Amino acid sequence: MTRAPILIAEDSADDVFLLNRATVKAGINVPFVHVKDGEEAINYLAGKSQFSDRAVYPFPGLLLLDLKMPKLNGFGVLEWLLRQPGLRRLIVAVLTSSTAPTDINRAYDLGANSYLAKPSSADGYVKLAEMLRGYWLELNHPPDCAREL
Repeated sequence: MTRAPILIAEDSADDVFLLNRATVKAGINVPFVHVKDGEEAINYLAGKSQFSDRAVYPFPGLLLLDLKMPKLNGFGVLEWLLRQPGLRRLIVAVLTSSTAPTDINRAYDLGANSYLAKPSSADGYVKLAEMLRGYWLELNHPPDCAREL
């Protein structure tokens, strides 16, 4: 059985590169799909636009969501998810540079399951990927999410 991919909503190519490299080092054998802004994240999750073919773009099991993105930020994505009855259970780990208490509280208020600060080094990304693998991919029992809206 193929595992559901991890959707990364992140506008920084450098952060995506570090995260992809870290997942290989951490032994994560789950495909990653990258979108560069909140608008693309919603299109992917809704199976719209260029993401309409679920054979090519399968529904993710985990969303790693940056807050500060162009077009639509991570808070906008979280707000949208709350309005989607079948998707509000999607596991969302916010992965952002902000450690502001107001951002942390708002993300949790909008349904985030986890709030992680971006590491400052490549080794930090590997440790983060190992923790993601250990908890979200191995120990955690994910909920059912509607695959179609």
